[in-house]
Parts: sequence; C-alpha cells; structure tokens
Amino acid sequence: MFAIVTIAGQQFKVKQNDELFVHRLSGNAGDKIELSDILMVSDGGNITVGKSANKIQAEILDHLKGDKVIIFKKNRRKGYQKKNGHRQSLTKIKINAIA
Repeated sequence: MFAIVTIAGQQFKVKQNDELFVHRLSGNAGDKIELSDILMVSDGGNITVGKSANKIQAEILDHLKGDKVIIFKKNRRKGYQKKNGHRQSLTKIKINAIA
C-alpha cells in the first residue's frame, strides 16, 4: 500500500515506515502529525485518485539543515565576483500508518 501526498508544497510517494526529508514543518521532535492532502492511494489493485477520506499518520523525528549549496556569479573581464551559500532547513519525518 502506498500513497501520493503533498507535504509543504511538494509531492511524495510514501509507504508505511518510510523516513523522508521535507521542508521545515512546525512542531517539535516526537510530535505526531496528520497529513490530509492525499492525491492518490493504491491498496493492492484498488486505486483511489483525488481527495479521499484517508489520513496519513506521521511522526517528526528531527529538525536539521541540508547540505550547503554554493552560488557563484561572475562576469568575465569586469572584475565582478559574488559568492553566496545556502542551507535548506529540513524536517525528517516517519510515516507510521496510512488509514
């Protein structure tokens, strides 16, 4: 059984006991959350597309930051160089149940 769900503006294919990194969610580590924006559910041969009454139970495991991404801009022969970095704030969640 798997589901396609929207979490923080991104779509994920999730199964029970999956752990995934999503954009920062509100809540503390150990909090239980319920995901209700489900786009599709597949239970064996039965496929339900669209908004359904299913709920996905998840747990916040940790808040952390992703790898650093370096942004480097340069105009040749002009003496222009700009270096910048970014680290995305992420939340690690575990899917407990698809009901």
